[in-house]
This record gives sequence, C-alpha cells and structure tokens, in this order.
Amino acid sequence: MAQHSIDPENLPYAPEKLPRKHDISGPDFFNVDMRVGRIVDVAEFPEARKPAWKIFVDFGPVVGVLQSSAQITNYSLDELMGRTVVGAINLGIRKIAGFESQFLVLGGLMPDGTVQLLSPDGDPPLGAVVA
Repeated sequence: MAQHSIDPENLPYAPEKLPRKHDISGPDFFNVDMRVGRIVDVAEFPEARKPAWKIFVDFGPVVGVLQSSAQITNYSLDELMGRTVVGAINLGIRKIAGFESQFLVLGGLMPDGTVQLLSPDGDPPLGAVVA
C-alpha cells in the first residue's frame, strides 16, 4: 500500500474493511531491508499533491542519510525532529513532485488514513536491522 488517502468520514482503513493479504515466503519478506533511523531534518513540501513532509533520516554508518516524502502531517515538525523511526530502505526510488523519495517510513494506518509512526523499543543503534 504505497499510496493512501486521509478520509475521516469513510474510515477506509478500519481494520474490518481490509482483507488479509496473501501469504508470501520468508525469503520474500526478508528481502525487504528494514532499518532503524533517526529523523535529522524535516522540510515543508508544498509541491506535493497530498499534504506531506520531506524527511531526512540517518540510518547509520553503512547507509547514511536518506530522504523521503511522507504523508505524516498529523505530526508537527517539532514532533518529528530527532524521532527514531523504522524505514524500508530498498524499495527503489520514487520521484514525487520532483523530489527523490529514497525509502518508506513505516507506520500503522489509523482508520481515517493518518499514520502513527513505528519506532523501536529501547535504543538500538542507527542502522540496526529490523528482524
């Protein structure tokens, strides 16, 4: 589900409205490179069709800082800065309104489509692989 929309009236992401997805193999799942990172910068993104932030996340010494367009405007800039997040970093690059989105930040979809960001418990190092 790469694209989603926010709809507080119809609640399109209510769990009871979403069927279970088909099974995949363990190797398919483990091919997704998910890592822990820290948001180091956030910028407004008025060119995006849907409200979004440009976020810049440090995924540690092996990966470095990657950027993404994220529809997480239910968070303020101050709430995002310095926050630890989980990102899928090997899904390819997408161009969004001329901006290169290099990873997908992960979160749980609320019934109305807003995203609640996933973050690890404790303090794993930047770049830690999600298992």
